[in-house]
Amino acid sequence: MRLPSFENALNVCLSVAIAAFILIGFNSAAMAKEAPSSRDFAKRDVGAGPYNRLIIRGAMMIDGLGGPAVGPMEIVVEGNRITKIAMLKTVFSDEAAENEDDEEGARVINAEGKYILPGFVNGHAHLHSAAAGKTGHGGEVPAQYVAWLWLAHGITSVREVGNGRSIKWQADVARRSAANEIVAPRMYPHPFFPSRALGNEASSAARARSFVQYADKTGVHGIKFLGTEKDILAAAIDEAKKRNLKTTMHHEQSTVVETNVLDTSGMGLETMEHWYGLPEALFDDRIVQDYPADYNYLNEQHRFHQAGLLWAQAAEPGSERWNYVMDTLLERNFNIVPTFSIYIANRDWMRAREAEWHDEYTLPQLWDFFRPSRFAHGSYWFDWTQDMEIAWAENFRKWMKFIREYNIRGGNVGVGEDAGYIYTTYGFGYIRELELLREAGFHPLEVIRAATIVNARILGLDDDIGSIEVGKLADLIIVPENPLQNLKTLYATGHLRVDPETDEVYRVGGVDYTIKDGIVYDARLLREQIKNFVASEKERLNLPPGPMPVETAPRR
Repeated sequence: MRLPSFENALNVCLSVAIAAFILIGFNSAAMAKEAPSSRDFAKRDVGAGPYNRLIIRGAMMIDGLGGPAVGPMEIVVEGNRITKIAMLKTVFSDEAAENEDDEEGARVINAEGKYILPGFVNGHAHLHSAAAGKTGHGGEVPAQYVAWLWLAHGITSVREVGNGRSIKWQADVARRSAANEIVAPRMYPHPFFPSRALGNEASSAARARSFVQYADKTGVHGIKFLGTEKDILAAAIDEAKKRNLKTTMHHEQSTVVETNVLDTSGMGLETMEHWYGLPEALFDDRIVQDYPADYNYLNEQHRFHQAGLLWAQAAEPGSERWNYVMDTLLERNFNIVPTFSIYIANRDWMRAREAEWHDEYTLPQLWDFFRPSRFAHGSYWFDWTQDMEIAWAENFRKWMKFIREYNIRGGNVGVGEDAGYIYTTYGFGYIRELELLREAGFHPLEVIRAATIVNARILGLDDDIGSIEVGKLADLIIVPENPLQNLKTLYATGHLRVDPETDEVYRVGGVDYTIKDGIVYDARLLREQIKNFVASEKERLNLPPGPMPVETAPRR
């Protein structure tokens, strides 16, 4: 029995279960009675600090603002804020600088030979809770497991864009994380707005405004839209702007003809997720995507196969339509979070399925959800062909070209993973996204910039997070390898090298320390904790250690 809460899901961010939760949540009586709960998280029992004074000494610094690495540096943190950034050596002398801080009474981290970066901001994440995570193995995908994986990859802040739990639950988790009561990145909830795709669309502009007002009072950071009737959407966006709530949208196919990114950005929408609505805005010889006559949107292989042919139907780079859409979105300061990584399996299913981290880091419950099935969202591998992969490779080429040009011309392009679907494991999907931005033509420093200060700007929080600057929150990552040389070294599994003298194969990389709010988490211990948890779950379910099988049965 596969995951019923994801049956016939309409998009890569949702499930039918989510629809049920939002339908309940939109009922004012149900809202009033519901008590907030974040029982998926235990009380914080790991991580040290914050300290009266924390000194990080000797690392090369990548500040997140786009400048090159500099160092060795000394960074001083008092409580949860950065209070000093100083060079330990200068171009004028190779002697230690006189401003080296006194270590007495301080926690000192010797980071000589390492690199220090701002904490990563995950611009598109789902905190899949126990309620939305039941699988055919009869278990759950705990929210704590997800948060561990994020922290283990240096993610200190998360733009959470919808899950299967109530708005109060999401706001409560955000509050507890901000207070460092739980082991989790800082959370910025963007709950789903009731929509046509969810089957519970707000029936009027007044109802739409009421939902936004309730979400604001509950304490969320923004609203996530997924295709809705045009007038109702406009009212909700307007209400969100009045209340200084952030807005983002997955332009779902059932409404994209009426509301592509030109329409919604004109209403004041701030951000788009994925790519839906962008190629449709680039149509110059059609209005509707070239759907075959037998297309069924609820058949996900139909959906994702045809999606792989969509950018080929859009205007060509440099054309009049291409430049018009680009110019308009730039003028409106529109943000794009492309989430390349969640679609990468379409280009090479075998690579995604056989990724080395699945063995030790992917829960069997999550693996069960990934494997081919007609009843689980994002598991549409009924007969995925080479021709489909070729089409998706071309899709990526044109899509990446738009994103790179948008970045070059000053547009905000953020980094998000959308993990939990399509063979994408939390945290690992985020690092894969960094690699794909590099493939799109971003300089490694631009990649880090997108993952830090640009994502912070999209959240409207760049005064506090997103770069290493005096006065900002102490969200930092210490890594043993230079990520500008090879982003692969950021994976929790690290990267393989061969010793030139002994020919021995060895592994390097991974995050050493993730510092959130001045609290130091040993990411190496977090990784061991995750691996032990995954192994214990396999044992509990009477599964063999090692790789999970692609379950098959003889045809009868």
